Amino acid sequence: MAGILTALGRALRDLREPRIVAIMFLPALGALAIWATLSWIFWDPWTAWLKGLATGTAAGRWLEALGAGWLIQSLSVLGLFALLAPATLITVMVIAELVAMPVIVAWVGERYHAGLARKAGGTFAGSVLNTIIGIIVFSVLWLVTLPLWFTGVGAFVLPPVLSAYLNQRLFRYDALGEHASAEEYRALLAAAKGRLFWLGLVLAVFYYVPLVNLLAPVLSGLAFTHLCLDELVRLRAGD
Repeated sequence: MAGILTALGRALRDLREPRIVAIMFLPALGALAIWATLSWIFWDPWTAWLKGLATGTAAGRWLEALGAGWLIQSLSVLGLFALLAPATLITVMVIAELVAMPVIVAWVGERYHAGLARKAGGTFAGSVLNTIIGIIVFSVLWLVTLPLWFTGVGAFVLPPVLSAYLNQRLFRYDALGEHASAEEYRALLAAAKGRLFWLGLVLAVFYYVPLVNLLAPVLSGLAFTHLCLDELVRLRAGD
């Protein structure tokens, strides 16, 4: 737990640095701009598609027969929001990977781990593959668990847990790609898998706090880079 708190504390402190400030809002604002524009253009077709899916079910036909078409329309809008939320989160993290992580890894490496050997075990293809797998798993879990949101408790528990998975899955590869070898990357994941998830869970909360969520992508990148490089130092010290 101490390593998680140390990484988070350093990440919060680094948010003041000019190089980090310059990229701080790009992932969140970029994702919001993309999905706000798409929603403005395609809102009616998207809600009509969801309404068509609903009315194609026995429950939907029953509600229409009762004259409750308004309920189907309301559920379609709610369903669209439930799909836009993960789409926006995925877009935020992908932009953070592309725009912020190169800057973050360079900054943390130079300032905190200048003497750490760079074995460059990560590749662009590996990063892309890791991102695709993470997004697919996250999307499937989000859709499968969506009915549990209506239990009340599920609406509070599931989004942070799923976001924690995506957080650690996407950022850990880019955080280590420049410094760790492929063998070290696998060994570090085996040794620190729990800590990576818990850091992801702590950071996931920031994504659901208004205004604070504008900082969350870059804060996540910083925190994971700090934790991963600290873990790499400990791993090499044990060799």
